[in-house]
Amino acid sequence: MRDGSLLRLIVIVASIFGLFACERQIGPVEDVVANTTQPQRIVSLAPHLTELIFALGAQDKLVGVSQYSDYPSAASALPRIGDAFRVDQEQLALARPDLILAWDSGTPKQVVHELRQRGYRVEVIHSKGLSGVSSAIRQLGGLTGTTGKAVAIAAEFEGGLQDLAERYSTLPSIRVFYQISLRPLYTINKDHAISELIEICGGKNIFDDLSQLAPLIGTEAVLDRDPEVILAGTDSLSPFAEWDRWQQLSANRYGNRFRIPADLIARDTPRLLQAGAAVCEALQQGRQNRATFKK
Repeated sequence: MRDGSLLRLIVIVASIFGLFACERQIGPVEDVVANTTQPQRIVSLAPHLTELIFALGAQDKLVGVSQYSDYPSAASALPRIGDAFRVDQEQLALARPDLILAWDSGTPKQVVHELRQRGYRVEVIHSKGLSGVSSAIRQLGGLTGTTGKAVAIAAEFEGGLQDLAERYSTLPSIRVFYQISLRPLYTINKDHAISELIEICGGKNIFDDLSQLAPLIGTEAVLDRDPEVILAGTDSLSPFAEWDRWQQLSANRYGNRFRIPADLIARDTPRLLQAGAAVCEALQQGRQNRATFKK
């Protein structure tokens, strides 16, 4: 894998489970007293925050974004201020922001502290699980003077999730393994937004009982729990290669291995609705394949 592709994969994985929060080492990011002055020059330190600013129609205020802010396409033309590992202080100074948006699960605490020490106004956007998407939208709406639009977008997102739940959540349960990455092998527990989507779609996350949000697991653990469906992102060319040799695995016997668009499911934005629809369709196909196999 080329260096650029590898870095992009690392960032996608990190965005899924907040790797760069480094919780055990640096703890959660703390808030400061809110500044009620409406900003005119905004820098975003996470791709999903960039996307949310565009969704709110406040993109004219963006003067800098983090690496891999590529949705919508217009975001790709904005100046890059850094990535998940660092902030380019020279580029940041040139941008002259009056507000920097940080992510509670992705921006290291020491980065937020340093920026505030330099005199920048930094607002930390909190998001955890599917409900966190709505709260982040409303928080950004208040910061950018787009409260009305934020309320409408959040309500539409919540309504879309409810529609999926009403359609799929009561269907026959099916055991699901969600694979964040193959090497190393990471998955998700019940507290993760992706696990919530699986539940909404009537699935059962086979690793919902683990304590870490995105635990590192072994092949044997997957074999022992015998998923009937394996889901993986589209960022890898061969996400299921590890499982080809285990033909006794239920997901293999039923032909239930599905790829979900990584950029949709890895970012805490309203596009999670599209990811949810893809998950629900995959699980429904999985149920049909299971039933056909057992006839």
